[in-house]
Amino acid sequence: MTIILLLATVGSGLMAGLFFSFSAAVMPGLADLSPADARAAMRRINVRIQNPVFLLVFAGTAVLGGIGLFAGEIIAGLLYIIGSFVLTMVVNVPMNNRLERTDDAYWPTYLSRWTLWNHVRGLACLAALVMYLV
Repeated sequence: MTIILLLATVGSGLMAGLFFSFSAAVMPGLADLSPADARAAMRRINVRIQNPVFLLVFAGTAVLGGIGLFAGEIIAGLLYIIGSFVLTMVVNVPMNNRLERTDDAYWPTYLSRWTLWNHVRGLACLAALVMYLV
């Protein structure tokens, strides 16, 4: 396995773990709060997650997955690129942006939809990890 594929494997695993943490603990924890408190907390999380370490792993793994496509790791690369990177940009980020612009009444819809798509992202990253390993 080349260093690029090794790093893509590790990145897929890290992102699977991050998405799992949100699905298993963060979002259920926020669901226990009032909509105003949960929305405020998620808005802070959305700001703080945009840091160099996260962005390097999140975007870097997509780049490595793209390079891996040319090395024959087509399924793994597509699982990560589409299931994590594209899905985040097309679904979760717009929902995060809407959370910024709306009031607390949007929170219940956001919570259920965002979490559902987060499950999908986590499973896609896990599947990419498995495919890199096999």
